[in-house]
Amino acid sequence: MMTGQDVVSVYETMVGITDQMLDAATASDWDRLTELEQQCAACVRQLKEHEGAQPLAGAQRERKVNAIRRMLDADRQIRDLTTPWMARLSALIGNTSTERRIARAYGV
Repeated sequence: MMTGQDVVSVYETMVGITDQMLDAATASDWDRLTELEQQCAACVRQLKEHEGAQPLAGAQRERKVNAIRRMLDADRQIRDLTTPWMARLSALIGNTSTERRIARAYGV
């Protein structure tokens, strides 16, 4: 079982990771973004496995809430950056699929 300080430390580590994810998304460094997402997922698994059921109180609770807010803000910004890229990628994939179907249909 993790102590309250351990829990807060993991959340604050996740803030650092999400900040790096935002930097990667801003730079269109999709490979780095993926690596950082995996690091963040490992932190989430650690919390799920070891975070106690006992709620945090006082300053620790406030730090956890602040960390979550910061992560949500970074996540929104990351989505704002990745959504247009994903739409372009989807359109590109759709165009390629259409081109293949046309080529097969007309024997090109």
